[in-house]
Amino acid sequence: MSKTKFYTKRDRFKNLAEKRTNEVLYKLKVLSNCANRQLYEYTDDEIKSIFKAIEAYLEEVKDKFNSPKEKVFKLK
Repeated sequence: MSKTKFYTKRDRFKNLAEKRTNEVLYKLKVLSNCANRQLYEYTDDEIKSIFKAIEAYLEEVKDKFNSPKEKVFKLK
């Protein structure tokens, strides 16, 4: 007989959010290794492009958390 654990939506959110946030932070740390000018060569424009892409996607993710949960159709 298998033992299945039932988790609440809150438990699942906390578990996944912590894991995924730590993964993002780790990837940013790894990206920061590219800042070593002794090992890598890059331009200011390339750096601006990288951070512009990261910030744009971060805004998209924030919007998903801040948008209304249900869109209800109403006739005016």
